[in-house]
Amino acid sequence: MTENSETPDHAPQVSTTRLGPFARFVRDTELDTRMLGMVGALLLIWVGFQLYGTFFNGGGVFLTPRNLWNLSVQTAVTGIMATGMVLVIVTRNIDLSVGSIVGFTGMIMGVLQVNILPQYLGLGHPAIWIITVIVGILLGALIGALHGALTAYLAIPAFIVTLGGMLIWRGAAFLVADGKTIAPVDQNFALLGGGPYGAIGSTGSWIVGLIGCAAILFMMYRSRKNRQKHEFRLRPMWAEITVAAIACGVLIAAVLVVDSYPWPIGIVKAYAEAHQISTPPDQLFISHGFAIPVLILAAVGIGMTILMTRTRFGRYVFAIGGNPEAAALSGIDTRMMTVKIFALMGMLSGLAAVVASARLTSATNALGDLEELYVIASAVIGGTSLAGGVGTIYGAIIGTLVIQSLQTGMVLIGYGDGSYRKIVVGVALVLAVYLDILYRKKTK
Repeated sequence: MTENSETPDHAPQVSTTRLGPFARFVRDTELDTRMLGMVGALLLIWVGFQLYGTFFNGGGVFLTPRNLWNLSVQTAVTGIMATGMVLVIVTRNIDLSVGSIVGFTGMIMGVLQVNILPQYLGLGHPAIWIITVIVGILLGALIGALHGALTAYLAIPAFIVTLGGMLIWRGAAFLVADGKTIAPVDQNFALLGGGPYGAIGSTGSWIVGLIGCAAILFMMYRSRKNRQKHEFRLRPMWAEITVAAIACGVLIAAVLVVDSYPWPIGIVKAYAEAHQISTPPDQLFISHGFAIPVLILAAVGIGMTILMTRTRFGRYVFAIGGNPEAAALSGIDTRMMTVKIFALMGMLSGLAAVVASARLTSATNALGDLEELYVIASAVIGGTSLAGGVGTIYGAIIGTLVIQSLQTGMVLIGYGDGSYRKIVVGVALVLAVYLDILYRKKTK
């Protein structure tokens, strides 16, 4: 092997004579074709709604900073749970209770921070929101672990266990406060739901963007070094640069978009008065930046990706999904793994309840209603196979974006009735499953 060679001498040599330019590009960059398809579909949806609004509604507003910022916040709750649903579906299970867990844990958190903790800590105590978040996440994890134990150790199908859980926890949420709405939540807790004050601003967003780009470059450098160490095939340098440029470009573009969305004039005026700013409010431009729910979703997505791709736990999940019997015979404790997976799903549902109730600044009985259907649809549209063994975290997040984009776009073009939105999402779900079937046949 020569000093400047990028491919070890013993690496498999693949003929490129029959590959077209795009196929060679995909092969050399090692981009996931499913991901490319989902991103392409998402861009078509965005451009389609923008053009429809431009030609038929007197102006397109879909691809504006305001709508894209709101779209990112609306994606957070479903996206957080969709990352956990990937694990559940990959192992050939299903969880129909996640929406009800959101409702129940949200109601418990509402009662805790409004009616109980202020009596002992005092109204507005900084520890209230921390205790509330911890309780909500732990409660969700305990409920999920219970579902997993019933499925794993009593051999009750997950469909039945979680269907029962969907009814039980929805009813329990109503009983906690006798059907009343609990409001207002703690002010610090409410920041976790987004809004002008629940965002990190322009400077914070640029810091996040630059740190993200640095992390991308470091991971790519480390990956290349590991390939060299183990004498695996290396991507051509142009492919490395292209992938890095695309990843960092998307991140920087996101920063520019969120920084282009200013605070509403009323909030700017109140902020200027509170901080004795002499500049007229209509001349102040204060950027929202990334909303806290979006940062939470990003952190969950990164953490879950590492868990699925870099740990023994993740390898066990795919092993169980590929062949549960073989996984058990190989020494994997499939029953305990099932408990852990459902506990993780419950924990993420509790975290989603934090974001959802904070965004509403209240706990209501409708919190998380029918959310389980959108979570499952997001995972499936994102490429998670109902046959098990196949699924990605980023795919689930993109799937959530697709669903939320369809719903938001329907509202913006004048079809805001829930019936139309449900029809569109249902068609998208069936189409995604059909495409998955075709893909599996082609790759066999």
